[in-house]
Amino acid sequence: MLTLASKLKRDDGGRTARTSAASDSTHRVSIRDRLLTKEVAELEANLPNEGYYQSGKFQFEIDVPEAYNMVPPKVKCLTRIWHPNITENGEICLSLLREHSIDGTGWAPTRTLKDVVWGLNSLFTDLLNFDDPLNIDAAEHHLRDKEDFRNKVQDYIKHYAR
Repeated sequence: MLTLASKLKRDDGGRTARTSAASDSTHRVSIRDRLLTKEVAELEANLPNEGYYQSGKFQFEIDVPEAYNMVPPKVKCLTRIWHPNITENGEICLSLLREHSIDGTGWAPTRTLKDVVWGLNSLFTDLLNFDDPLNIDAAEHHLRDKEDFRNKVQDYIKHYAR
């Protein structure tokens, strides 16, 4: 995504206003790409480093559809992880990534990639509510034995998230 910002800047030549209709057709940048450029710039923030997963490095794939920001991006965790709301295959349960959410906290056009990053971060720092876990085994493990859960998370980090 950071390459998107440099590509758009290079394609636009740093201009903020368009000079001609011919130039407009050859250097047209979609509203989606302009939104993404702005949001990528806003993502340069320090995220908290706490919780069970603090020593791991996790990679995510974020697919931003053409209809963004009317529909949410698709997010997948590429790093194998032991987590109540992330399957070992990388599927993520995060209400703000749902197009239609029962609790009203799903995707809305006012949400940004920054909200997605903060939501993902909360999955790693706030292991409080597992009413609807995606990885039931991990959720039950956490409720049953927090210390053993922590040990298993650290094993996963050691093998997959360094």
